[in-house]
Amino acid sequence: MIINGAANARTRLILTHGSGSDINSIFMQKMAENIANQVQLDGGFNVVRFNFPYMDSIIKSGKKRPPDRAEKLIESFKKIIHQQTEDGAERVFIGGKSMGGRIASMLSDSEALIKGLICLGYPFHPPGKPDKLRTEHLYQLQTPCLICQGERDRFGTKTEISGYKLPDKIQFSWMTDGDHSFIPFKKSAVTESDNLNHASKEVAQFITGLCG
Repeated sequence: MIINGAANARTRLILTHGSGSDINSIFMQKMAENIANQVQLDGGFNVVRFNFPYMDSIIKSGKKRPPDRAEKLIESFKKIIHQQTEDGAERVFIGGKSMGGRIASMLSDSEALIKGLICLGYPFHPPGKPDKLRTEHLYQLQTPCLICQGERDRFGTKTEISGYKLPDKIQFSWMTDGDHSFIPFKKSAVTESDNLNHASKEVAQFITGLCG
């Protein structure tokens, strides 16, 4: 577990990783650092990053393996949420990169202290399989949600998502020319750093707005 921000913060954002990279990826590091630096709240704020157990196993063994089933990932995420609330967190936001954000979205309505949900590159469908949508539970979502998505994300482009007619409870912030990790084309008018900074600002505003 890695914490960016105030050690005993009353408001915390719990983030986890996608299926193939852990919490030490450049993407996760930059987002956590940027968000922690931008959110200023009474009682303090921090970003807590954690690895799912299967990822810790990969790191220790050096052997790749697929993620655990969703039920086990949800159980692991809930355990971290309860640990943070027992440690003094009074307002909790949850989210993650790709798969991590999807798992967070599947449990957010079941935990009373969760103020908001943040998905960084939501995997709306497997690449090349736009008919295999992972959206059914999103139509019943009650937790305020922000999805930061690359415009050309192979897991759900801006054009594709516009046709899903998702509820207004879900807000979108689009990363110009961005892929699944918000990386734009080399000849784009924006850089990877621009998109990461933009996403972190949007997340910071989302959190601050719900805590006002």
